[in-house]
Amino acid sequence: MATETTSEVHHEGGHEAFPPFDAQHYPSQIFWFVVAFAILYVLMSRIALPRVGEIKKKRSDTIANELDQAQKLQAQADAAGAAYEKTLADAKARAQSVAQDMHAKLAAETASKRHELEADLNQRLAAAEAQIKDTKEKAMSNVGTIARDAAAAIVQHLTGRPADVNAIARAQSEGGGRS
Repeated sequence: MATETTSEVHHEGGHEAFPPFDAQHYPSQIFWFVVAFAILYVLMSRIALPRVGEIKKKRSDTIANELDQAQKLQAQADAAGAAYEKTLADAKARAQSVAQDMHAKLAAETASKRHELEADLNQRLAAAEAQIKDTKEKAMSNVGTIARDAAAAIVQHLTGRPADVNAIARAQSEGGGRS
């Protein structure tokens, strides 16, 4: 019983301390901390950080390339939009020109047909007026004969005797001379 085990550590007050917090272990802990830090530093600086740098550079290059591609595509889209607008404006101008040409052509055709119809109607009107004039002249030439016959019939009807045709012709010529 006189022997104590060496694994037991006694401290002031009889309490055992947690080994990492025991001051006698500080030098070895600091040594291993420096060794671990140096190994970790070497690993990080030689392996991990270059890989991260490469990945970062690749991502940066990819983003730059994609932005350049997007700008090229945007320029192409703008050019296509401008070409579309120009084509649309040209088509509208052609449609407007065709519409104006068609309107002018139809107006000329309509005016030509109207003039032809007016000329035809004027000819028909002149022919109708000439026919009316001829019919009127024929009718007026027969008016004298009709008037003499009517006067003779009236005289005979009123007097009961046949009328003197020479007296009726004289009366008619005297009355025709007056206006």
